[in-house]
Amino acid sequence: MAQMTATVRAIETPVPFAGPEISIVVPTLNEADNIKVLYDALCDCLAAEHWELIVVDDDSSDDTVRIVREIAARDHRVRCLRRIGRRGLSGAVIEGILSSSAFAVAVMDADLQHDERLLPRLIAEIRGGADIAIGSRHIGGGSASQGFSRWRQLASNVATDAARRLLGVAVSDPMSGFFAVRRSTADLVIPQLSAQGFKVLLDLLVSARDTLKVVELPYAFRPRHRGLSKLDSGVALDFFSLIVAKASGDRISSRFLAFGLVGVTGLGVHLAALSALLSHTSAPFDVAQVLAAFVAMTWNFSVNNSFTYRDRRLSGMAWFWGLATFYAVCGIGAIANVGVASWVYGNEPIWWLAGAAGAIMGAVFNYAVTASVTWRRS
Repeated sequence: MAQMTATVRAIETPVPFAGPEISIVVPTLNEADNIKVLYDALCDCLAAEHWELIVVDDDSSDDTVRIVREIAARDHRVRCLRRIGRRGLSGAVIEGILSSSAFAVAVMDADLQHDERLLPRLIAEIRGGADIAIGSRHIGGGSASQGFSRWRQLASNVATDAARRLLGVAVSDPMSGFFAVRRSTADLVIPQLSAQGFKVLLDLLVSARDTLKVVELPYAFRPRHRGLSKLDSGVALDFFSLIVAKASGDRISSRFLAFGLVGVTGLGVHLAALSALLSHTSAPFDVAQVLAAFVAMTWNFSVNNSFTYRDRRLSGMAWFWGLATFYAVCGIGAIANVGVASWVYGNEPIWWLAGAAGAIMGAVFNYAVTASVTWRRS
């Protein structure tokens, strides 16, 4: 009996497990042509390291997930996190970092524009005491000319300069998507980060302020191996929203700012539609005003669905249901707008103050309710 008890205790004793020291987090969206090539390259450059590859996939429509799972079936160092119903590079990177238990986490793209041969040096800097080690295109020895078109190079330079000037970021390449971070450092800062957008490094640097030890190492940004870039016109909106959010100390939500900016464009659409209806139809003003309002609301919904909430983008029949709920919410928001404006004007008869108060109230109401109704997380 004593021998049996001893045997049971031996089975219950946890077996020590030495996990990977380095996690490589790679966000993907339709990178089937690149992911196997990247895996082979990582095997070559990290042969002397104890590493793992965490692919965070935003429900790719190609064979990305299948290929990663086939690799994982042969190599226990590889795993795939498939995200359903949510998208966005920042959110994917954050989830990847949070799923790691390694000492250090490196972040890079799947398209092979980031030079994986720099990874051992980035990791060595973390081991040497750095909190973040950045692969930089803008210090001596680094370049981006091969990986960017002339216009994308100009846009990148403008964004980098804006980030450094407006947010007081001291590093040369705060827009880099290629960096390594001490996981314990990331754990402290991640609760302050935005899951929207695409520039995790900039968010990390600004959120942590001057508490981090940061080093930069040069590398040459390469042309994309295969496939198309995922950057679209929403990137500019994301970047501007992140700049304002961080400049305000996160008192202004980046998504709310984007929602508000879309609303401003909607005002222009409303006035243009109203002018066209009054000029080219016999509709009376009140009918034209209602029709113009529906045109503007349709515009606002479509643009918000494509950009502000593109990580929760509605399609198919869900698009029409979302539009209907957006109409309903904005109708109630208009009542709130008028009610607040009337109350303010009754206490302080300044037309522009009352109008602004009503507009802000309507915007806040519409944003809060549509976030939980129209674009609620499934």
